[in-house]
Amino acid sequence: MEGEEKLRYLKLLTLLMGAPFLLAACSGEPKEQMYDHLEEAVNLEETFREQQQPLQELEAEEEKIYNQIVELTSEEQKKINEMSEEALSIINERKDLLAEEKESIDEAKEEFDKAEGAADDLESEEAQKSADQLIEKMDQRYESYQELYDNYQTALNLDKELYEMFQNEDLTKDQLQGKVEEINESYTAIMEANEKFNQYTTEYNDLKKEFYEKAELDVTYEG
Repeated sequence: MEGEEKLRYLKLLTLLMGAPFLLAACSGEPKEQMYDHLEEAVNLEETFREQQQPLQELEAEEEKIYNQIVELTSEEQKKINEMSEEALSIINERKDLLAEEKESIDEAKEEFDKAEGAADDLESEEAQKSADQLIEKMDQRYESYQELYDNYQTALNLDKELYEMFQNEDLTKDQLQGKVEEINESYTAIMEANEKFNQYTTEYNDLKKEFYEKAELDVTYEG
């Protein structure tokens, strides 16, 4: 069953919020309240971090199955069906990991949003301006993650359709090629969204460091 090569969302580096900063002392001022929420948001993204390697391993496993299926002939339909079911099971595992990843990001954003109230009470105009830029960047970062998540969900649904098609004995080469092209487009969208997310993450990490400097917080970098 000859088929077009299928692109994979493999080994993409998804950047996360930088390692925590440690505050030397705390007196409960608005800037320190902001610090608490910003750093707790970092901790809440830990689950997101933990999903990256398992997701990549499952992607690689599913890719291996795809490459094996397209080498089989129509006379080996039983084997194709068995391997397709295995791939569908992997897709379900990927969906579960993605759900955990999204929950982690959502919780981190919810925690971050608590910092906005404290930002309004900052005494330094310079620090307040820096905080506003930080908040705006986090909003952009979160929106870009939503795009990344939606694109990944689309790709998973298309992958599912592909392996269901493999179980159809009347599947034609043109049908297969059309579906693979559709999948490749979805994975290209994932890679583009991932790049945007990484860009916003890098900019956010830089702005957070700048905010701590403007707010004159005595922090040390834990990295």
